[in-house]
Amino acid sequence: MSASLRRFGRWVSLASKREFSNFSCIEKGAEGSWKSLNLYSAINQALHIAMESDPRALMLAFPVPLGRLAERFGKNRVFNTPLCEQGIVGFGIGLAAMGNRAIAEIQFADYIYPAFDQIVNEAAKFRYRSGNQFNCLTIRAPYGAVGHGGHYHSQSPEAFFCHVPGIKVVIPRSPRQAKGLLLSCIRDPNPVVFFEPKWLYRLAVEEVPEDDYMLPLSDAEVLREGSDITLVGWGAQLSIMEQACLDAEKANKQVSKLSTQKFLVGTWVWTIGTRKHRKDGISCELIDLRTLIPWDKDTVEASVKKTGRLLISHEAPVTGGFGAEISASIVERCFLRPAMDMAQFLASCNMMSAESNFPLTCNGHGSVFGILQHDLEAPITRICGLDTPFPLVFEPFYMPTKNKILDAIKSTVGY
Repeated sequence: MSASLRRFGRWVSLASKREFSNFSCIEKGAEGSWKSLNLYSAINQALHIAMESDPRALMLAFPVPLGRLAERFGKNRVFNTPLCEQGIVGFGIGLAAMGNRAIAEIQFADYIYPAFDQIVNEAAKFRYRSGNQFNCLTIRAPYGAVGHGGHYHSQSPEAFFCHVPGIKVVIPRSPRQAKGLLLSCIRDPNPVVFFEPKWLYRLAVEEVPEDDYMLPLSDAEVLREGSDITLVGWGAQLSIMEQACLDAEKANKQVSKLSTQKFLVGTWVWTIGTRKHRKDGISCELIDLRTLIPWDKDTVEASVKKTGRLLISHEAPVTGGFGAEISASIVERCFLRPAMDMAQFLASCNMMSAESNFPLTCNGHGSVFGILQHDLEAPITRICGLDTPFPLVFEPFYMPTKNKILDAIKSTVGY
């Protein structure tokens, strides 16, 4: 191997280690019984609570670690299946149809595709077509990059399932979120696909309540409040985005703010604006969706109306990713909207005509008149994985890293 290739290999190794070792998620606990847990232990604790609180709960997978869960609840409730993903999900559907709360696990989300027919054509439609008689199925699957997973242990397939009516899609970012969201998924009457960021299994540690608690499946969480740009993500990507937010606060910024003046000419409103520049760091608002389906449009919309800019980041490839759905929805809600209705517009015309002594006439031939208002100051930006198979050696180039997000924040704010 040449010296240049050896140097390149060392650089890739260091880059990968740097990107995957900066996670920090330690929060102070509130009153009550709390315990410091990593994400893996928090999920295990949620499974214990679910199995203990409901005798109908059953867990199946290949392989199930036949440890404390099996010892405590017996092999009739915690059991192995053949290595067959469509069989695991199909068996879970059958258990749910018989009145059980089935918790099925796919070993890696990359291997969930053989079960696609069972999930899309059976599980997603069971509650709907049975009139709420068949329900209560949760499918767990570790997903996402881990630093050395390569083609078959690093994929993020969440967008495939977001297109399936009848399924909820949930992705936690931390141990506390994982426990509360998983308990909500298990007890929700709808089938849920619960993706677990395996990179965080042991890296993410925080104080977690030991008691039984649930978190809502349709509410996003604002992790950081800001005024210049909104960042939206989920799962392990939130830690990378938070690092970018911290660095953006230290960076100089040139924020494009329009100081507007409106001129009414005939039935047209012309807006002339001037740019103002500030240099006191970029204030980023960071939102964790937590639930992709149904996702909290109102929280994201309110944030974008405040900041005027939106950046979305996820590990999945950019084309067809869920970030595109968020972009389309926010453009529909925030790009152009009426600032006043027809009556208000005509009243404004008459008032401006009287004040300026300039006759303004509006014809009434069924045309829609009004002033349009927009909340987006820049195009929506997506920082995502590349449209290639997930690489092994080139993973640091594929991933939406902190520096990529930081550069996008600066360019979007300075648009």
